[in-house]
Amino acid sequence: MKIEITDEASKWFREELDLVPGDGIHFYGKVYGKTMVHDGFSIAMRKEKPVDPESSTIVDGITYFITDSDTWFFARYDLLVEYDPKLDGPKYIFKSNE
Repeated sequence: MKIEITDEASKWFREELDLVPGDGIHFYGKVYGKTMVHDGFSIAMRKEKPVDPESSTIVDGITYFITDSDTWFFARYDLLVEYDPKLDGPKYIFKSNE
């Protein structure tokens, strides 16, 4: 599983969450909601220092990651995070990696 963050999404995360280089954003699945590939679960995120990430990418000094306990949610998919101006926030796109 690969994580990709667009430049516009990176800017949004940095500005909205007051991120500085060395910070991290942890993506994970939560009960309730819906994604394009999950019914009854949605994607969540929180500001957190990465510790032993299962998959990660670094953009503008910020580490975006998932942990081993999150692999069930992202199995068989890569995650693309874009900025959606209509939402004024991140848009999560799951791409099959099979």
